[in-house]
Amino acid sequence: MSRVSHILAPLPVNPHDPAAILPDLEAAIAGQTSVLPLPQGDITRSTVLRNTQRAGEPIDDAIALVVATSGSTGTPKGAQLSPLNVVASADATHQALGGPGQWLLAMPGHHIAGIQVLIRSLVAGVDPLCLDLSAGFDVSAFARAAHVLGRTGDRAYTALTPLQLAKAMDTLEGIEALALFDAVLIGGAPLNPQLRVSAEKLGITLRATYGASETAGGCVYDGMALPGTRVRVVDGRIRLGGPTIAHGYRNLPGHAAFSEPGWFITSDGGFIENGHLNVTGRLDNVIDSGGLKLHPEVLEKELLMVPGVAEACVVGVPHPRLGQAIVAAYTGAASLMDILVALEDAEVPRWQVPKDLKRVEELPLTGPGKIDRRAVRELFSAASS
Repeated sequence: MSRVSHILAPLPVNPHDPAAILPDLEAAIAGQTSVLPLPQGDITRSTVLRNTQRAGEPIDDAIALVVATSGSTGTPKGAQLSPLNVVASADATHQALGGPGQWLLAMPGHHIAGIQVLIRSLVAGVDPLCLDLSAGFDVSAFARAAHVLGRTGDRAYTALTPLQLAKAMDTLEGIEALALFDAVLIGGAPLNPQLRVSAEKLGITLRATYGASETAGGCVYDGMALPGTRVRVVDGRIRLGGPTIAHGYRNLPGHAAFSEPGWFITSDGGFIENGHLNVTGRLDNVIDSGGLKLHPEVLEKELLMVPGVAEACVVGVPHPRLGQAIVAAYTGAASLMDILVALEDAEVPRWQVPKDLKRVEELPLTGPGKIDRRAVRELFSAASS
């Protein structure tokens, strides 16, 4: 990719009216421009993205979008997506869900999950319905919009984070609204197994997604690759291939994640069993406690199975003897004793049982539905200092 004829244009996304960027997105996937979606109103984040992704500077005209990662482990990386990347993703999603339909945007329009809701709408030729997210996710507004979609007679879809799903399922109007959709995509973080079981009993169709900005959004649904997507696991690390894979990073050319042409080498560990991808968690989050290694997501899954635990985050903190001690923060009504008894009943190895458990009102986030592990570590560091 050596052509340079576009200038990367900043594209602020108004949380009051995210659909206003649809003409710009349409021009981008038509190859007429290259855009960088930005969070309007978040001056700090917007400035960081403009600077790190070199907004206003030349870019290869084969790039439609530069979509920033959450930056949870450092400087945001900018995935360079072509028109083929994003359209192939939209087509594969509709094929997996049973056909195009009308989408409800309930996530920020500058993140890949929100951007893809808008692009799927463009590809389907059906205007999306968009929530005003300026004050956060409002269940009543979501329910009203869902009923509007339900009256159109078209297939109806939406995409939510696990936190949004949990909030909606806390109310009767939210449950009724969720049941109106032909499918609700859940991504950005692992889905609470208890929520999934409850949703199934209530007639809510959930599809747990796995993907990233680098793959133009979710490319594996419920452990199965979407049409066109290829999945390999090499030395315990997940690799994803296919037409949705980004053309490297805007601000990190030659990055090792794209060292194999046509593939994205993720930072996630996992394994394939009976054709089903099981994601164990980010490799850079692995906790080494006394020489024993733990993917925190494995223990988090056990914690989320405990009645009364709504969210959980497991991290390692410095320990003079073990190197790292396993600790966990959680939200919900469960008591410490409830959790310890449940972990014992589940036969969780004793060394994996958290050395410290902390119940909090809410877990810190870094992006939609993504828990900020560094901030969680600081909760325990502050307590010990």
